Amino acid sequence: MRLLAALLLFPLLAQAGSYFTVEYPASDKPGELVYGVTYTLWVPEGVEKIRGVIVHQHGCGAGACKGGETAAYDLHWQALAEKHDCALMGPSYHQADGQDCRQWCDPRNGSEKTFLRSLEDFAKQSKHPELTQVPWALWGHSGGGFWSSLMLALHPERIAAIWFRSGSAYHVWERGDIPRPELTDAVYQVPLCFNGGLKEEQDKRHGPARVGDRAMFAAWRAKNAPAAFARDPRTGHECGDSRYLAIPFLDACLAMRLPEKGHALRPVKVGDGWLSEMDSMEAQPAGQYEGPKESSAWMPNEKLVGDRAEYMETGAVGDNTPPPAPTNVTLKDGVISWEAKADLESGLQQFIIQRDGKEIGRVPEKGVSKFGRPLFQRMTYGDTPEKPLAEMTFSDKTPAADAKAYLVIAINSVGLSSE
Repeated sequence: MRLLAALLLFPLLAQAGSYFTVEYPASDKPGELVYGVTYTLWVPEGVEKIRGVIVHQHGCGAGACKGGETAAYDLHWQALAEKHDCALMGPSYHQADGQDCRQWCDPRNGSEKTFLRSLEDFAKQSKHPELTQVPWALWGHSGGGFWSSLMLALHPERIAAIWFRSGSAYHVWERGDIPRPELTDAVYQVPLCFNGGLKEEQDKRHGPARVGDRAMFAAWRAKNAPAAFARDPRTGHECGDSRYLAIPFLDACLAMRLPEKGHALRPVKVGDGWLSEMDSMEAQPAGQYEGPKESSAWMPNEKLVGDRAEYMETGAVGDNTPPPAPTNVTLKDGVISWEAKADLESGLQQFIIQRDGKEIGRVPEKGVSKFGRPLFQRMTYGDTPEKPLAEMTFSDKTPAADAKAYLVIAINSVGLSSE
């Protein structure tokens, strides 16, 4: 094991909260992980007791694994973690293209043990011993969803909720390609949401897996599990703007399930939620729904019903509230720097820099994005920030000797301005 200096890797992002990193080498011992892996953990500033860990798990292949390196530095996911006094974890497996992804995305092949070991080591590093006991909220893309579904079978009592973006292992274990896990009653008590792209349902590579996701959804709903379903109308296998529904869903589940004391998760009252036909935008209170149970999609509250309907129509979710204002604006040698937290609903798109009330620049200068809305931290295919990570700095190239004030204004991803 190596303890890495995460703050030295990304010094300008060390302004709020603490980063910890552990790295484990590949093992040739039976039952242990055959690939190396690096875990990065972010802990919010000032948190006394961590209440849970949000795990942002990448998919298969070298590109996805590299993308996972920045997951814990994502300001939007940090906003969710901070709200609930949770840590944010970003694993990054050292898998090369052409190597067998199931050697890590099936946790029974060693990644479960390594994940649990990382929590023990992070507990020591961060001086938060509760990390070895607190619940987890899992987000998984593709192979990360595969991993999350098997972790559900192994540790249902630890999992507050799961967001499956284009992936689960259900269809693979049902056809006998991997050992079928033992499914206890507890696996049907965990809130889940299945989310895939319309375009990938129609391609040869990913289409069969999406049929498998629908089958897992139906099997869970037949047991009256709190399982949601939201198809993305705009995307293929890439994550697009799914975070604008994933974050509110996990937010609601964490609020509903995290305990005030101890570590045991609170139960889900499925009957207090809302139900709709899985591909329909219309929903009713669960007690009034009369359709087939196995094809009915659950949502925990009425607001998320509206968010889901908007997402299924547009591929994103709107926001009518401004982002938090930046803080700690400083000027040194013509360079303005600041700190800012992301808008929980819609993240951060850009910053406007003013000198004496007049705009002198924007960071970034232009909003560009290959995947989803333009953001301050440009997104990858797998919903993680691109490298190099964006910095909250601006150089005033035409300084005025008599300047009285510099102001920084945050813009969220729907274009609303902070104070």
